[in-house]
Amino acid sequence: MINGSIVALITPMNSDGSVDYASLEQLVEYHIQQGTDGIVAVGTTGESATLPMSEHIEVVSHTVKFAAGRVPVIGGNGANATAEAIELTKAQSNLGVAAMLGVTPYYNKPTPNGLVAHYTAVANATDIPQILYNVPGRTSVDMLPETVARLVEVPNIIGVKEATGDLSRVKRLRELCGNDFKLFSGDDATAREFMLLGGDGVISVANNIVPKEFKAMCRAALSGDDKAALAAEADIVQLYTALFCEANPIPVKWAAHRMGLIKNGHIRLPLTELSPEYHGLLLEAMKKARIEVQ
Repeated sequence: MINGSIVALITPMNSDGSVDYASLEQLVEYHIQQGTDGIVAVGTTGESATLPMSEHIEVVSHTVKFAAGRVPVIGGNGANATAEAIELTKAQSNLGVAAMLGVTPYYNKPTPNGLVAHYTAVANATDIPQILYNVPGRTSVDMLPETVARLVEVPNIIGVKEATGDLSRVKRLRELCGNDFKLFSGDDATAREFMLLGGDGVISVANNIVPKEFKAMCRAALSGDDKAALAAEADIVQLYTALFCEANPIPVKWAAHRMGLIKNGHIRLPLTELSPEYHGLLLEAMKKARIEVQ
């Protein structure tokens, strides 16, 4: 079962730009100890856009190795070319991932028919469960619930990460896709309401730095206890805005570095490290969340 509080894990890097596998192992262990329900390796927050395929596969492989079966690992397999997504999918099929997460092809703006054909082809390349990922704010294509419903018939497409923040889609997706189809929020700010409306969990950015608190919020929301969920996220809600003061994952990598979770906040071009003008904003939100910084 994949549900609850799932982290969209950052990919730690050394100052020369190479992947910092020691810090990656530390991050995986940290999340397991804090109770995170699942890990997404090399998704958007993991800088999938700037990791070449060989490195992408290596990071997913190491994440699975470090998790050692203690928590499910979901490998990112999205690409804007279907052939590349299939290649990523095949390469991860024997790594031990519990599922794969595929963002809608970005920039080239496929039609609904194109999306259906793309995801069907990717799913047919493996028997590993596939999770669709809709984030039009980054991809410029919106996969509507009606399009998602056309993909429910593909046997190993098991769910969708819906990151529009449009809560009306929860009911519509559930009506169209059935109760067994997994619905994951991809928007931290509306994740509590998403789960209270019938969602199965959230794939989160904030979870990188407040996993214990985020897990408590998810547990309460999934049980239908809005009061407890509100209380659990009271001190971390400010992070939901602060962590997007610049493009994700710029702020969350900076915050993780200040916490000592990773050796430095290096990020690959064309993204750059957090602008000094936002340091105070993020530090204030971290203080509110009772996060100790170095």
